Amino acid sequence: MSATPLTFYGFPLSGHAHRVALMLSLLNVPHRRVDVDLPGGEHKRPEFLALNAFGQVPVIDDNGTVVADSNAILVYLAMRYGGQAWLPSDPAGAAAVQRWLSVAAGPLASGPATARLITVFGAPYDADTTVARSHALLGVMNAELAQRDYLAGAHPSIADVACYAYVSHAPEGNVSLADYPHVRAWLDRIEHLPGFVPMARTAAGLQAA
Repeated sequence: MSATPLTFYGFPLSGHAHRVALMLSLLNVPHRRVDVDLPGGEHKRPEFLALNAFGQVPVIDDNGTVVADSNAILVYLAMRYGGQAWLPSDPAGAAAVQRWLSVAAGPLASGPATARLITVFGAPYDADTTVARSHALLGVMNAELAQRDYLAGAHPSIADVACYAYVSHAPEGNVSLADYPHVRAWLDRIEHLPGFVPMARTAAGLQAA
């Protein structure tokens, strides 16, 4: 472990930041959390841009090793603190995890994450398109999770951490999980892992009632 606690820069309603919060908790990594004032534009100020030139959370500073991008941080934390338990080193296992990290950065980001941006933050995207895209992704996930307990195999990995928050919070973006029993069972398995921490929910979309 590090001599001094790792610093984690995040935002409570960011699913990307929750990936890091969840991984830190699952691995029991001591850390200091700094919530960045996104509505106030703190992420675009010079001090924060020095940590991440893209001006986005999350970022970690592990005793001078600065890592930005949620999926990159997951890889770092898994390799630094988790051994092979969360990121396999064999070619097939590593590729299976990378497949879902790509999904997290692609269909998940443009589907459930964007649908939630519309309802929670008022982002100017087309709701019908993003909801349809979300259901297409959830259909694939449901079929694959019918075959195994976790996305990349029989055991949890950073693939599951990368995909959890925006799937779990999909109803906030008007994306129902009712038709996806294997996805719901997977969410429940994640939520029962030792060290699990939830992300704050909002009264938006299907959660507004």
